[in-house]
Amino acid sequence: MAAVPGIIRVMEKAARKAGGRLRRDFGEVEHLQVSRKGPSDFVSKADQIAERTIYDELLHARPDWGFVLEEAGIIEGDPNKPRWIIDPLDGTSNFLHGIPHFAISIAVQEPKLDGSGWGEVTAAVVYQPITDETFWAEKTRGAWLHDGRLRVSSRSRLHEALVATGTPFQGHGDFAEWVKIFAAIGPQIAGIRRYGAASLDLAWLAAGRYDGFWESDLSPWDTAAGCLLVREAGGFVTDFRGRSLPICDKQVLAGNDGLHSKLHKVLTGALKT
Repeated sequence: MAAVPGIIRVMEKAARKAGGRLRRDFGEVEHLQVSRKGPSDFVSKADQIAERTIYDELLHARPDWGFVLEEAGIIEGDPNKPRWIIDPLDGTSNFLHGIPHFAISIAVQEPKLDGSGWGEVTAAVVYQPITDETFWAEKTRGAWLHDGRLRVSSRSRLHEALVATGTPFQGHGDFAEWVKIFAAIGPQIAGIRRYGAASLDLAWLAAGRYDGFWESDLSPWDTAAGCLLVREAGGFVTDFRGRSLPICDKQVLAGNDGLHSKLHKVLTGALKT
């Protein structure tokens, strides 16, 4: 059984407090689907309340740390201390349409020692309120689901691989690029899934439920926690050029240790055409 680090307990407490409210609000959203106005305003408010709840909890626990928030933006803290990167509701469209697949994502990012900016992510929590699953990781200590150790899948053949992705929408992402990658990868693998929450896609990859993942035009709060989860579970996360950045968001290619290089070869070949 894992001894949960103190920083993870702080993060999970904040995520669970916000997650309880999101569960209640999600029940209301399902009822609002039949209304003429629709639930959009309600969901926007739920997102903001969740973010404020997490912010208040974490500010109380670490008052000198900064924040990168999806809704409120960057809030500076002590430049020599870490900062929080937070997505209070990843999977907003799912939540809006009454689809029970969304998560809270919280990560800790350290400042570079030379003071030149921000470096490694050292702690991560992805909490799925509907299933009450807490995926967490701490650098060098592995990735976990509650008290069970996570490992990426052992599949090494493309034709056995189940790969997740996110598709461009409403001006976000490069649809032509995505089509090229889809056309190259799709015929070679067992299946492709698009569930609409990147943090959960990466958490599920860390748990061995998926074997690979690609997406582009994301934001740091979408992937900061998930990148660490995959890496600590024994997988690889890079951009499309193969660079292993602390947070891959503009381009993300993730996979287990047996498939990442094969997926990268297919992807780069597709983008050369």
